[in-house]
Amino acid sequence: MAFPVMSLFRLVRAGFVMAREGVFSLVHLPDLPAGPRFGIAIARLLERRAVKDKSADLRLSDALNRLGPSYVKLGQFLATRADVVGKDAARELSALQDRLPAFEHEAARRAISEQLDRPVDEIFVEFGEAVAAASIAQVHPAVIRGKDGVDRKVAVKVLRPGVARRFQRDLESYYLVARLAERFHPPSRRLRPVAVVDTLAQSVAMEMDFRLEAAALSEMAENIANDAGFRVPSVEWLHTSKGVLTLEWIDGRKMSDVDGLREDGHDLEALGASVIQSFLRHTLRDGFFHADMHQGNLFVEPDGTLVAVDFGITGRLNKRERRFLAEILFGFITRNYKRVAEVHFEAGYVPAHQDVDMFAQAIRAIGEPIHGHDASEISMARLLTQLFEVTDLFEMRTQTQLIMLQKTMVVVEGVARSLNPNLDMWRTAEPVVGSWIAENLGPVGKFRDAGDALSALARVANDMPLFADRIGRMSAELEKMTNSGLRFDEETAEAIGKAEARHTRSGRIALWVIAVCALLLTYQAF
Repeated sequence: MAFPVMSLFRLVRAGFVMAREGVFSLVHLPDLPAGPRFGIAIARLLERRAVKDKSADLRLSDALNRLGPSYVKLGQFLATRADVVGKDAARELSALQDRLPAFEHEAARRAISEQLDRPVDEIFVEFGEAVAAASIAQVHPAVIRGKDGVDRKVAVKVLRPGVARRFQRDLESYYLVARLAERFHPPSRRLRPVAVVDTLAQSVAMEMDFRLEAAALSEMAENIANDAGFRVPSVEWLHTSKGVLTLEWIDGRKMSDVDGLREDGHDLEALGASVIQSFLRHTLRDGFFHADMHQGNLFVEPDGTLVAVDFGITGRLNKRERRFLAEILFGFITRNYKRVAEVHFEAGYVPAHQDVDMFAQAIRAIGEPIHGHDASEISMARLLTQLFEVTDLFEMRTQTQLIMLQKTMVVVEGVARSLNPNLDMWRTAEPVVGSWIAENLGPVGKFRDAGDALSALARVANDMPLFADRIGRMSAELEKMTNSGLRFDEETAEAIGKAEARHTRSGRIALWVIAVCALLLTYQAF
């Protein structure tokens, strides 16, 4: 009983903090039933006067930062799920900044010593104060001495002490809300809130293991080894563990400092194009992309090279999904809306009973306005809103594997626009998408696909004796079952017996509870 009570208490506290920060004023009251509308009206009585002049994104940021790291991460995660929280809330949550006060310097030193099993002074020649702090970790500058005796500056990322425990407690509260929603609000079952929390839990667990981030950096470095103008920092594996990640220090300017980039003499238009094309190249060619490519995670070196950091969140697409994505993008670029519609049907994104020509007409209504205009005249948010409305009209199911990609594409477009407000995203994307189409869907690609198919057939042929043996044994077992009846082994029979005993015991307890209640009612009647 303690677990639900504590979870409920934490939820009440979270509701109070959100009410004080004015978050409930962001809910559009006319769209709600009478009960929730009355509850929100009561909650708004708790608002602090100082919040009335705050923008929506600042109210959310302040509330979630006050509630702690797990709520910040929840807000960022829900920003990718417009299907769950709605388009307006997702837009406001996308502005949430992952910035928290740094924890104590000595706590960071203790954490490093425990993780690397050596005193900090033995590991690093120098170890400085934190220069950046987020919900899960903070970063310290340090210096290590290489085997060649040369000192190198590094960035040391340290996990917040106790953050895993805090996340686990708050996840219990999220699960409680999700289960209650599924049980008492049938319309929410379509969105599978428990599965949403499962996804968040898995994402956070992976992000809190820095060995996985180091592996992602290593994989990306291999993928882009021959790419000019884009790289990632190298990993110091001997100084890396689950809670400590040591990387090459990047001497560059953050992409968020646009004025500084201009003063450095960088070509901002070229940088904007490079951001978009690099992201599309990683997505289409490699099927592995940085899923958090905002300005704070991108640096520009003096020679103009882009350097991406913070690989705690990454995304993947298999070859089939990449082909569909490329054809959809290329269809928009070439204005072949019929092909865009056909790809949606081939991928199973739109149910087969829908009309492909009607869907193509709806896609044309989205695609035509973007041609002949630059990004300053096109609202990507409006474009996505139209796409959501069209896909909903044609019963298009939410594609969970594409949600992270869609969110990252919007962020990348925003980064590029901050560098070049007149950038035409579609024209910039055409060289990468077009070359991928030519290589993978043209004659060379078809020949390669035929070779892959033959290889798959060869593997099946090699496995045929094994399949035949298994089928033979299965046939013999079925024949034996037909002649002798279904039999359980000893372990299965024992498990069934225990389950039946538990069921009987639960039934007896329920009967006793009913009997006691009946006696109490009879006693009160007399």
